Amino acid sequence: MDKIRVTGGVPLNGAIHISGAKNATLPLMIASLLTSDTLTLKNVPNLADVANLARILRNHGVDSALDGKRANGAPQQGDTLHLTARDIVDTTAPYDMVRRMRASFWVLGPLLARCREARVSLPGGCAIGTRPVDLHLEGLKALGAQIELDGGYVVAKAPGGLQGGRVTFPKVSVGATQNVLMAAALAKGEVVIENAAMEPEVSDVATCLTKMGARIEGIGSSTLHIQGVDYLEGAVHTVLPDRIETGTYAMAVAATGGEVMLEGARADLLEAPIGVLREAGVEVDVTNSGIRVARNGAGLAPVDVETEPFPGFPTDLQAQFMALMCKADGSSHIRETIFENRFMHVQELARLGAQIDLEGDTATVHGVKSLRGAEVMATDLRASVSLVIAGLVAEGDTEINRVYHLDRGFEELERKLGDCGAQVERLAA
Repeated sequence: MDKIRVTGGVPLNGAIHISGAKNATLPLMIASLLTSDTLTLKNVPNLADVANLARILRNHGVDSALDGKRANGAPQQGDTLHLTARDIVDTTAPYDMVRRMRASFWVLGPLLARCREARVSLPGGCAIGTRPVDLHLEGLKALGAQIELDGGYVVAKAPGGLQGGRVTFPKVSVGATQNVLMAAALAKGEVVIENAAMEPEVSDVATCLTKMGARIEGIGSSTLHIQGVDYLEGAVHTVLPDRIETGTYAMAVAATGGEVMLEGARADLLEAPIGVLREAGVEVDVTNSGIRVARNGAGLAPVDVETEPFPGFPTDLQAQFMALMCKADGSSHIRETIFENRFMHVQELARLGAQIDLEGDTATVHGVKSLRGAEVMATDLRASVSLVIAGLVAEGDTEINRVYHLDRGFEELERKLGDCGAQVERLAA
């Protein structure tokens, strides 16, 4: 199994182009199940999760073709992916597939809407929390779906098609919002989704659905009105830039010092993290080409944060921010409100010399003068990149094991950091 070695102490300087958002790409790919026409997605990141989902969709009859980069080979031009679900050949998503990628559970809504039946395995446990699917199921029931649990599978039927209805989520859920939204596009009548997730990735899916012929009002708000249509057509859609990748590299620059232009980044997707970085003493400038991040000589001030649904501080940047606060001049408090088990990176940061106290859902990070390289293990996608950030500022070498987590969500991380002067090397198993 590959590992990554990071040699710390080098400021980052240069430019990093931000890839398309993984968390938008995956549901957009699943939306291809809603039409027999071709859905073309541009700016698709080259990630393990994308490749895995393409394989899963092929099980349902989705043909996929990848254009790849343009002829000049510029790294900033993402892949173009063509998806065609002319005929759905199988409405079952087996356990062996769903367990590998939780997002594949989202095929439930589109399969049910188009084929009026679906059999999808429950996804099982998750490294960062239980993340139950009850909100998905209750939302689909509100649209008339008949749902039973049988041997670890969700068996859903809608013999007469999904109907209009009102879905009120008791708490914000990105996955449930996307699942019900895609199903509602083909429902008969009007569907109202209340307390919908307002994350940009949800809006990106809704925007793509409208290009396919869906009738959706309230995009970007907590209340979505969908007037169901009989069929959806193909479309061409460009995936929005990845705000989590943007925030991750911004925090890497803030930690190491230096100056980096994050090309193609959109500040409107990151207002809360940008505010936090500025409060910590980091220079963040928004330009026509992206976001410039710099810290030249000044220390880092400790800042308290609490993870929240968008537009609040994202849980997917919590681990990275914790690594940054390890170098702050004082103590900061980080409260995790989204997932109940998302502090597993704390013990690994401690191996590098971090001083972090845990009490319930709050971590108190005491800034230290220096971190020292050590061998550590990634526990999940965002935790893995927090260890990279810590390694970039640690003295000596840090070796990060189980880097397949990184490959799931960060495109060409070693190259992007290396182009800015970082000493990052992948070591083959």
